[in-house]
Amino acid sequence: MYPEKEGRTRYGMWSNSMFMVKAAWKHCKSVLGYASLEVVLVVAANLLELFTVPVILGSLEVGEPLSVLVMQIVGFVTALMLVKALYSYVACNQQFGRISVRVFLVLAFNEKMARTSYCRLDRQEFWDYAEKVQRITSDNRSATEAVWKTLIELLQNGIGFLIYLALLSSVDPVIILATVLTAVTGYVAGKRINSWGYRHKEEEAGYLHRMYYIAQKSGMREFAKDIRLFGMQGWLLELHEKWYRLYHAFQVKKQKKYLWGNIVDILLAFLRNGIIYAYLLHMTLQQSLSAAEFLLYFTAAGGFTTWITGILNQMTTLHQQSLELSQLREFMEIPEPFYFGGGIPVQPDVDGSYTLELRDVSYRYPGSKTNILEHMNLILHPGEKLAIVGMNGAGKTTLIKILCGFYDPTEGQVLLNGTDIREFDREEYYKLFSAVFQQFSVLPVSVQENVTQEIDGGDRVKAACCLEQAGLKELMASLPQGIDSLMVRDVNEDGVEFSGGQTQRLMLARALYRDAPILVLDEPTAALDPIAESDIYQRYHELSKGKSSIFISHRLASTRFCDRIILLEKGRIAEEGNHDTLLAAGGRYAELFEVQRQYYKEAGETDERE
Repeated sequence: MYPEKEGRTRYGMWSNSMFMVKAAWKHCKSVLGYASLEVVLVVAANLLELFTVPVILGSLEVGEPLSVLVMQIVGFVTALMLVKALYSYVACNQQFGRISVRVFLVLAFNEKMARTSYCRLDRQEFWDYAEKVQRITSDNRSATEAVWKTLIELLQNGIGFLIYLALLSSVDPVIILATVLTAVTGYVAGKRINSWGYRHKEEEAGYLHRMYYIAQKSGMREFAKDIRLFGMQGWLLELHEKWYRLYHAFQVKKQKKYLWGNIVDILLAFLRNGIIYAYLLHMTLQQSLSAAEFLLYFTAAGGFTTWITGILNQMTTLHQQSLELSQLREFMEIPEPFYFGGGIPVQPDVDGSYTLELRDVSYRYPGSKTNILEHMNLILHPGEKLAIVGMNGAGKTTLIKILCGFYDPTEGQVLLNGTDIREFDREEYYKLFSAVFQQFSVLPVSVQENVTQEIDGGDRVKAACCLEQAGLKELMASLPQGIDSLMVRDVNEDGVEFSGGQTQRLMLARALYRDAPILVLDEPTAALDPIAESDIYQRYHELSKGKSSIFISHRLASTRFCDRIILLEKGRIAEEGNHDTLLAAGGRYAELFEVQRQYYKEAGETDERE
């Protein structure tokens, strides 16, 4: 599903270059206009600089009058100033368009991450791949933006190479041969040395990632108490210093490698210039070249080397960037196992009478050899309140994820009103559920937007009503901006923060606002005390009348109001009934309930003695 290693990609340099050109044409055509103009201006400036001195020197050699010399100087200087000024304008403005194209790709990547099938998010290789792709779009130096500089310089070098080749071919092939041989030799000799940093970029990124992670966590408010209470400052500084020393050693090693590459370049440049200088000097002394022609061809030979080296270097760079662009494209094209925007629509039921059924369902996590659920059969009837209990690892949360459509079963079927949910548009299927999970999101927006989760704020009156039903009316009245108050102080300086119980009520308000026919609660109150949890569940019980509901809780007493309770053990339904019948049966449920009851009784007696 994912490329096994860099270099084994689906797309080549030409395909990836055209991909970026098409993206620019679609989202910001000015990128292509500025790129073309930049190529022309750079080549023009180079030719003007090449011919300025030789032309003036040639005029002096033939005895042109002073007025002609002045006109030539003024003409060349004026033309060069205009070209340079226009180039500065292009250089200042081309960046905005390139950023716009990269931002479009960033948004496409973010949409892929937000919409990808949930089952992928459990796989570490997916996250590793996504992290690589994120780096490809992260900043101005990343391939999605830097590729424009590479393509422009490649075109500049190509055009310059052809012009200088035509110019030098009029002198003697020896100059061309010497230039090409030394340039190619220097490129081949320096390629491995100068690409050392690219080959070890993952190692460098690892050092930077660890230093950034330590620095980030050290400054987070969530860790402030632990850092101070346990005296972790010195340990964190020592960790950061350790990785900095390794990073510094890496940089020293890299610069030593590059030093040898520079030495090779200097030696070859000295050899090339010596050969060309001696050959041109010989031709000049034999009266076949004027001083102006000598200067022109010697300068052109140096420029010709620059064009050749530039083409070779930019081809190497484009190859590296193409590998990264291919990773981006292949990530965006990872096929989804679920229908999103396809499949058959979920037929709306006026009464909300949806029946969910697990038929002989087994599930095994990718890479695991054992099933977490074994041949399970279960029906959730319309309007039924079902509780799922069991020890850790029994498969409760996995069962919820399968019912909600986050996972497809390894074996068996999940049926909605008799139809396999694989046939439905999964986005429409998700709309049937209001859910509060163990891990929930509080966003740095207003309280109202946290309830409605709509960009335009949603229905203000309905949001206020849901907050009141969830028991937050007094809290809203006490806030300076009421339901418009911003949340998350890490982002908003005046952001409000709720207690655990208040946050649970906020999640209840969010579930009420969604008003879906099936309510799912996956241990959302695990961090609350029994009294607070009882109050939350009582509200859920009162406000979910007429809806199908699924509750997961470790505290068995909170399941009393449910119509049916199933106890999971080793991926199977071990016991089934309501609270009273399960207690009367004296099985595993009754045993667990008695352990919890005794614990709270002893805890209460201890509190009374204190």
